[in-house]
Amino acid sequence: QALLVESGGGLVQTGGSLRLHCAASGRAFSNHFIGWFRQAPGKEREFVASISWGGKSTSYRNSVKGRFTISKDTAKNTVYLQMNSLKPEDTAVYYCTLREGSTWDYWGQGTQVTVSS
Repeated sequence: QALLVESGGGLVQTGGSLRLHCAASGRAFSNHFIGWFRQAPGKEREFVASISWGGKSTSYRNSVKGRFTISKDTAKNTVYLQMNSLKPEDTAVYYCTLREGSTWDYWGQGTQVTVSS
């Protein structure tokens, strides 16, 4: 089992920044990917970014490239999502998730990000 706890969401104006945290516990993560997804009201959950826990591989959805940065601190078992130049369309509940094989198996409870225009 793995436990993922997100924090760092909030209300910010267009152009502002937020840094999301995902604290992971419960198992070893050396072969895993940790990712961020988001879900806006009335929309499907969508991939935002991911990072390899044991390496340097990262991936982003096109609409956040150049604005969002995913990083990790393996000593703290924490993954971060630095979000800059936020837009109203970034408003969503952001979820941290863990993948070992081909599926995202564990999910956090989510943290709300609201960007006002």
